[in-house]
Amino acid sequence: MDFGIFILMQQRNKHKTSHQILRDAVEQTRLADELGFGAAWYAEHHFSNYGMCSSPLTMIAHCAAVTRNIRLGTGIVVAPLYTPARLIADVAMVDQLSNGRLNLGIGSGYQHFEFERFGVSLESAKGRTFEMLDMLEAGLKEPKFSYDGQFYQQPMSAISQRAVQRPMPPTWITSVDPAFLSRAIQSGHHVFVSGGDGGLEKLASTRALIDKVAKAEGKDPAAVPVGLLRAAYASDDKAEVDAYLDCARYQRRVALSLKRRTAQIADDYQVEEGIVEGEPTLDEMRALLPVGNIDTVIERVVNEIRTLKPVHYCFQTQMGDFDHPTMLRQLETWAKVIIPTVQQEIANDLPHQPAAQPELAAA
Repeated sequence: MDFGIFILMQQRNKHKTSHQILRDAVEQTRLADELGFGAAWYAEHHFSNYGMCSSPLTMIAHCAAVTRNIRLGTGIVVAPLYTPARLIADVAMVDQLSNGRLNLGIGSGYQHFEFERFGVSLESAKGRTFEMLDMLEAGLKEPKFSYDGQFYQQPMSAISQRAVQRPMPPTWITSVDPAFLSRAIQSGHHVFVSGGDGGLEKLASTRALIDKVAKAEGKDPAAVPVGLLRAAYASDDKAEVDAYLDCARYQRRVALSLKRRTAQIADDYQVEEGIVEGEPTLDEMRALLPVGNIDTVIERVVNEIRTLKPVHYCFQTQMGDFDHPTMLRQLETWAKVIIPTVQQEIANDLPHQPAAQPELAAA
């Protein structure tokens, strides 16, 4: 069981330049490495201030040079927006540059706004991602390969770059779509999920779905490696927690507007923040997320781990315009107080025990 940080690199307004945001992300990664975190993850987004990192693989190549031990992950590569052969070669090259520290997070994407501007149909994203997974596995594992699919064709080719990690870097598929879960479990890949703004009930439902799909694939549910991403923040200063929750709500609002094609662009690529009908209040978010004072966060993280049984727990460090020095102090709080206490609490927990089949039938 290890812990990681997720860095979205948002620009809530232009008081901080994209250059500053990227440098802050590098500094957060460097400190996380010093503090002993297991991984740092970088999101991929385009054409808006929702995320300023257009290439997580480029980010990893840079951060590999300023860190020593921490694993570095794409969170995620939006597979349908890439040319397969180029992506295969880049993955192998970045794994070399990081000396085998790459975690390859793969997803199909969800923002119409991005797909439209790349000239790719979001409706084809799922099929493209399945084919991309086929090609990544073939291109990284085999000396040469060819492919003839609905969306991609590749003549017999040899990728000159070879990954350090064999047969390929650990792959993390980010979806709770049963078809993607099946694909991940069939190939022994990790499943990477987010609790969103839900609580333990949602995590329990996700765990039940993973177990059900694993059993359908003839696999042991307890052996499926699961990663969890959460918005989490610990402080005894209520105003500080409120500021974090406000940033979390901002992120949710912008993400939904980009997904639903309702985004209003105020200035260049700056997406206006608007109230979303039916959105949770800050108090409702506070009740469900691992946020609050340190004791509250420890208790909730332990309960979430016991509910989902992940091998990796990742919390989001940077949201909205939350300031950088406070974020660095937050990393130290997790590394020196929260994580050791959580590890101690779960040290003697039993392995995951899947629920009985009748309960899964209702999932």
